[in-house]
Amino acid sequence: MMAAVSSPFSLSPPGALVCPKPAAPTLSLRSSSSYPSVALHTLHSRTPCRPIVFWKPPTHAEAAVVVAAAAGETVVVEEDDAAAEAPSPPSKPKTGKAALLLKRDRTRSKRFLEIQNLRENKKDYDVPMAVALLKQMSNIKFVESAEAHFRLNIDPKYNDQQLRAMVNLPKGTGQTVKVAVLTQGEKIDEAKSIGADVVGGEDLIEQIKEGFMEFDKLIASPDMMPKVASLGKILGPRGLMPNPKAGTVTADIPQAIQEFKKGKVEYRADKTGIVHLPFGKANFPDEDLIINLMAAVRSVEANKPSGAKGVYWKSAHICSSMGPSIRLNIREMLDYKPSATV
Repeated sequence: MMAAVSSPFSLSPPGALVCPKPAAPTLSLRSSSSYPSVALHTLHSRTPCRPIVFWKPPTHAEAAVVVAAAAGETVVVEEDDAAAEAPSPPSKPKTGKAALLLKRDRTRSKRFLEIQNLRENKKDYDVPMAVALLKQMSNIKFVESAEAHFRLNIDPKYNDQQLRAMVNLPKGTGQTVKVAVLTQGEKIDEAKSIGADVVGGEDLIEQIKEGFMEFDKLIASPDMMPKVASLGKILGPRGLMPNPKAGTVTADIPQAIQEFKKGKVEYRADKTGIVHLPFGKANFPDEDLIINLMAAVRSVEANKPSGAKGVYWKSAHICSSMGPSIRLNIREMLDYKPSATV
């Protein structure tokens, strides 16, 4: 027996369906002479009841509600499509430094942005062309220094990959170097005669402890090193502590003074494996800058650490103090030989 189902437009729930109760499952018993008797239950599946829906025409009020709802949905969809198709207002174009692609260029000066266009960013230059570009880019009021930056395949945190050495620049650095000498006895007069700016013994040590630092290089004789040890905390952070590897602890004081006065430069690799080295002034002739640069390259190559493996040179750049860098062709740089005129 089945109850009639109300129309989908009717507010009352449809009536419950009544299905006939299925027959009880049959029990079959099978016996055999060779096996004990086993009772097997056979379950019969139930056939689901299918409701019969009787259609009832909707009233005028229900039909009006359905039509209004459908019209409202259509209007909403059309409004959403119109909003999606409407173009967004154009943004204000950026001008000046804000329009530059690279973020680092937005903090550069106008002069720097103009001169960096004189060279191609990813091009490797030979030594003469790079030096010529360096001089062309140096257009500031004061005389800029010429700097070399070599990135090496070393890790200075290991002892066998540390790099610290000296190089004699044949054409000088273009700077006036003040040399102080710590010695005693007859060597004091000898140092003064050679051209040392400051000479002294224990009295100079006391002046340094009180804050006297008017010198660029400090040379000490070996017999003064036990007394100089007390200045480690003062001179060490400034890079002025005498060191045999740097040539500032020597018994031949006159020669050391002459070398530093002429252009002897100390260099070392920083914690990232990069060597920063000045090799002259931007107002030097091209030939002088090339000679100094090649002297620095030969020194870095000759003092290659024993623990350096694989490709030693990663990159090499030169620049002025306030100018953009110029990348060098490493293979051409290592094989370059100055001409006879140079």
